[in-house]
Amino acid sequence: MPTEEELIARAEALLARGPLLPPPAERKRLREAAGLTQQQVATALRTKRETVNGWETGRTTPRPPRLAAYQHLLNGWAEKHPQTRASTPTPDTATATATETFTGTTAAPPADTPTSPTADTAATASRPARTAKPSTSSRRPGAKKPAPSPSADPRFENGPLAVVDANDGQMLAYCVGDLVLDCPAKTFPTLVEWALTEAKLGAPRLNRNGKDADPLLVLTDAAAERLGLPAVLEDRRGLRLAEDHKVVKQLAKAKWKLTKRGFGPWARVYRPAEGGKRQCVQFAILPWGALDTRSWGDTGQLPPADVAAVLGTYATRVLTPRGSTAVCGLELMSALRPPTRAVKDPATGSWVSGPNPGSLTEPVDPAPPEAPAEHPLVAALYPRHHVRTPDQVIDEEAYDWFRPLTDEECTQGYTHAVGLDVNMAFAAAANRLVIGTGPATHVENPVFDAKLPGSWLVDLSHIETDPRLPSPFTPKGTRPTGPAWYSTSTVAYAVELGATIEPSEAYVRHEHGAYFDGWYARLRDAYMATMADLGVDAGMSEADFLDAMARHKSVDPGQAAVLSAIKSTVKGGIGKLRERPQSIKHKFGEPWPALSRATWSPHARAELIGKVRTNQHRKLTAWARAGLFPVAILSDCAVYLSHGPSPLDFMPHTDEGKPLPGGFRLGVSPGMVKHEGTRDFLWLARTIEEEQINPARHIKGDDAPDSGE
Repeated sequence: MPTEEELIARAEALLARGPLLPPPAERKRLREAAGLTQQQVATALRTKRETVNGWETGRTTPRPPRLAAYQHLLNGWAEKHPQTRASTPTPDTATATATETFTGTTAAPPADTPTSPTADTAATASRPARTAKPSTSSRRPGAKKPAPSPSADPRFENGPLAVVDANDGQMLAYCVGDLVLDCPAKTFPTLVEWALTEAKLGAPRLNRNGKDADPLLVLTDAAAERLGLPAVLEDRRGLRLAEDHKVVKQLAKAKWKLTKRGFGPWARVYRPAEGGKRQCVQFAILPWGALDTRSWGDTGQLPPADVAAVLGTYATRVLTPRGSTAVCGLELMSALRPPTRAVKDPATGSWVSGPNPGSLTEPVDPAPPEAPAEHPLVAALYPRHHVRTPDQVIDEEAYDWFRPLTDEECTQGYTHAVGLDVNMAFAAAANRLVIGTGPATHVENPVFDAKLPGSWLVDLSHIETDPRLPSPFTPKGTRPTGPAWYSTSTVAYAVELGATIEPSEAYVRHEHGAYFDGWYARLRDAYMATMADLGVDAGMSEADFLDAMARHKSVDPGQAAVLSAIKSTVKGGIGKLRERPQSIKHKFGEPWPALSRATWSPHARAELIGKVRTNQHRKLTAWARAGLFPVAILSDCAVYLSHGPSPLDFMPHTDEGKPLPGGFRLGVSPGMVKHEGTRDFLWLARTIEEEQINPARHIKGDDAPDSGE
């Protein structure tokens, strides 16, 4: 039990906190009552209209120095335009009255709704402190159970997940928003029952045709030990508990089932649905490495409350974690565009499951040039060790290119090499990208149609490009030597360059749509909200942006971990579209589990990466017209020569001081660029000429390969 002095000290700390803001809806009401537009407020505070809109919708929160100025405006407006009965906010937009001076508690932003998949439901999920709420089975001493928010789903009033820890013989569940619950469970079956009943954990569906998110319980080392789990999995290859382990037996005896992946770092425990009600709980076992350090940093080593804050922010902005970030990226696609929906059977009048238009509804075979070598289609066409040529297989990958320095470049007195990295390049390319949602149709001698997604066999070797730029048609940046397979994204860019296109063969998709739009929008909003929490806002000047980016990872380690996970979700989800066999038991030419997913679509991956590469080449060309040529590119990072260490030392601008149209622009938004790193010119020359290594791989200066975003 905490002492009285400790509790008073905590209360004093709350009183000492800076000014808080009224609910988002009240911010908007006060501005409109003052007769001002968002643009006028943005101009006064030297920011963008979009930033003010984010403050008024609850997606973002102002940070110093603008926080104090914005607070001053709101307080002044509140005195001139006090709230009346007619303007009282409705329950779903506010829980505090405007007659309060806004230095006390504030309401949280409205909860997400199932039909609004792109809304950021908790831009400040990791920040607000809430009164501890006990479960219905046990209350912590002195805790009060506040009334649930009118806009919250009462089924999930305690949030999407809980981190379960054992301390002094007591099991505690740490939830989002500093909420702590007593957990009376002593065995895994009782823990599952508690999660599905008293805990009130979970999250509403992201699409009305989808499913609510199952509760997630994250077990610390102490909790795992208390529940009888080993500290280390002995099966390092299968990463699962043996079927004769006592925990697995306990679950089986209580009629709970495990999925085919068994009881591993990410385990799913369920019973078949009854009456349309799901009975399923997801577990993440921290001592078994459930949170990969490459995606989550040191999150798994943080105190339980901090782990809950990091995962809770990710859960409310992206989705409740269901495995690796790659798995989450793929699951988010299905959550936003479910493969099926309820339709009425005209014969019986009953509701049945039917395909959902615009979604990937069922597994379809890829075109032979799109399939990896292990695929049954390819294995039937070529011998086991045959290496397919460009006219037999599509090769849409990100850039890995560098070139020798020219004599002129060596004599211009350059002192540095500066890397520019595109923010969320792969997510940005997904925006408005049209992919096939049905099977491919084979066509001989087709007329190219940029509106038809698919793969085209065409000769682009006649298209000339500047030798100081990579070819836009190959990952290595070399000029094509003859006919090759390309995605619609790449061939459309060749047409944009003025080339004559005469495909000899194609696999096209007549069923198609902008499948990734919702996926991109949700990840974009999650990324932007997290960057705002780290002090990087849209609308900053170039110099302010570079300064903010130089320190953003140290502002809040928890939010930095969320940012890393969001980026990994993008890249991992795209990689899963063409997932290859994972099991050592797989035999060449036989199907593997990923092929049974509707979201296994190497065609979609090829279209997306082709668009990433051509988008990048378009900006490279814009700068080339101004006399700037890259010396190396790796994925979404381009390296340029400079007379100084900063991007501002070489980036071209118009006479008005604005970024050159069509080229790279510094900024936080997806598709804009940030400073990736700087190395000296001699290092660059040695890396290229002597070591024959792509300098973009090590431009960060830490000698660690650049993984891009």
